[in-house]
Amino acid sequence: MNNNAHEAKRWFDQGVRDRAAAESNRTHGFHEVACFLCQQSAEKLLKAFLYLQGERMVIGHSTLSLAEKCQAYDERFAGVLDACRKLDQLYIPTRYPNGLPDKTPGEFFNETSSREALESLQPIFALVSEVMKG
Repeated sequence: MNNNAHEAKRWFDQGVRDRAAAESNRTHGFHEVACFLCQQSAEKLLKAFLYLQGERMVIGHSTLSLAEKCQAYDERFAGVLDACRKLDQLYIPTRYPNGLPDKTPGEFFNETSSREALESLQPIFALVSEVMKG
């Protein structure tokens, strides 16, 4: 396995693990954590794809920006841009008590929020999984 393929696998594996952790947190009622982990999973999955393409030092946290970079290699990533827009909105307010007016993340995010976050993650997960298997 070449070095970039190895690095891609490391990012992919952690993205898969973050997805599983999001599902577990959702099940246990930690919806804000589940939402944040969905964003993190998408970020890591997209970075895995970019490493697989030969990119080095893939930086940044915006899943939308990462997906746009991915789209330059594979046009199918155009289909996940809206999902990335939704997930990027979860990056800050799911973690910080002052990220939302008058509510903590634990008070604000609910079962619907975490379900929608997992639904947004799904097409990214499916696409990157398909590429990693190929």
